[in-house]
Amino acid sequence: MKQAVDFYDFKRAFEQIRPDNFSREGLSVLWDYLEQYENDCGEELELDVIALCCDFSEDSTENIANSYDIDLSECETDEDKAEEVKEYLEQYTTLIGEVNGGFVYRDF
Repeated sequence: MKQAVDFYDFKRAFEQIRPDNFSREGLSVLWDYLEQYENDCGEELELDVIALCCDFSEDSTENIANSYDIDLSECETDEDKAEEVKEYLEQYTTLIGEVNGGFVYRDF
């Protein structure tokens, strides 16, 4: 038996179980991605907050660069740094979306 959830239910589930994993903007980006995935595949997903937190992350440009040893030394501006990290994420994983100062992406 499955229960349909809307964005409010989705956000509330994260706030109750893992309130610090995603910003509101990050949750919105993830919600849109998961809805599009369901539409594209014709498959309903089960809302499992823990599994989603294991599969997806939201982090700042700088933290992602540090975590994955992305060399930003040639980048002159914050926009250049963000573009370099974005290209890295697009090459090595699934970039879910951009948020203020960072990205939501599939962990790898």
